[in-house]
Parts: sequence; C-alpha cells; structure tokens
Amino acid sequence: MVDEAAFSISAAEALLLLDWKRRIGDLYRDVREATAPIAGWERWRAGRHRLFASHPRSPVPPARRAAFEGHRYFPYDPAFRVLADVVDAEPLQLRIDGSSGGAFALTRFAVAGFELADAALSLELYWIGEYRGGLFVPFGDATNSETTYGGGRYLIDTLKGQDLGVEAGSLVLDFNYAYHPPCYFNPEWSCPLPPPANRLPVPVPAGEQVAG
Repeated sequence: MVDEAAFSISAAEALLLLDWKRRIGDLYRDVREATAPIAGWERWRAGRHRLFASHPRSPVPPARRAAFEGHRYFPYDPAFRVLADVVDAEPLQLRIDGSSGGAFALTRFAVAGFELADAALSLELYWIGEYRGGLFVPFGDATNSETTYGGGRYLIDTLKGQDLGVEAGSLVLDFNYAYHPPCYFNPEWSCPLPPPANRLPVPVPAGEQVAG
C-alpha cells in the first residue's frame, strides 16, 4: 500500500501494479482450489518467491532481486488454521499509523473471534475505501521484533486478492499464510501497521519469518 497523501503513479507503473495484483490474486485462487491446506501452502510459497524475485512491481528493491533467496517461514502447522466467527461491530472510522509516518484511513466494521493456542482471541476487520474497497486484516503478536517483523504482519488484503475465503459460514484465518508488509522489504514503501486492537497477546510462530 502507498500512503494516499503521497500517492503518485504513472500510467506504466499503474499497469505493472495491475499485473502484480492479478498475479497475486491468481496465486490465492490456486491456493483455495488446492486439495489440502499444506499443498496450497507449498504452492503459495513457490509463487511468492517467483513474484518477489522477478516481478517489476516486487517490493524487493531491483538491486537486490538477483540475489533474493526467498522468504523464510515457520514450518506449516495445522493448529494455526482456524475458522473465525464474524460479528458486526459499530462502524468506526480510524486512521492507523503508517510505517513511515502518516496515517491510513480504514473503517472497523466487524470482529472475528476464534481460538488459538488455548486462548479465545479476536481480530478487528477493516474495510479500505468505500463499497468497492476491500477487507484488510493486519495483526501483531508476541513474535514481533524477535522472529517476525516488528511492525506486524498481514493475513488478508482483498484489494490484492489475498484471502483464503469462507468455510461453513466462517472466515478462514490461516496464520501459516501470515506475511510481512512491503515496507519490511523496502522502507520506501509506507504500510499501515496493526492498531492496538489487533495486537494478539500470544506468540504466533506460523507464516513468514524475518530473514535469517
């Protein structure tokens, strides 16, 4: 994401961004169609590596792409795939902090409740933009600044097609797919950071780790 206050993009850059979003969306579609969660996860890992290492819109700076060795992940653990019950919340307009200063406008519209690590937890669900915007779910946890990026990670961003869908009427939250925001790879990007309500009090050793 780019801070709206500093938004500036050429036609050529817009087409590259469109291609990036399409490819990410295709990757998550393939994951949802996988016969088993771990098979989808392996496909997701391989697809992310290809895109980050070669796509012109990759958040990895061009000078580092040739040497990019890929992302580092915790081993897949089915215990970190949960189905969350989503309930309405009073719509709340928020401006959450960005990684490079500034703020991002979001609307909290619902809360997803689930159990993880023997604890009853919840994450707020945010809407980006108006009707044609998208669902966005950032989160922080006790691994931040140790084995994961200090600013937190993302689970869902439907503006880029990054979601695992709904199962039996519940939202799929698979923390094995937790990923770092673009600003982790390139500080020139400005990314929204998880607000206090989405800072989980437990460690989530699943998904993407910081580079070793």
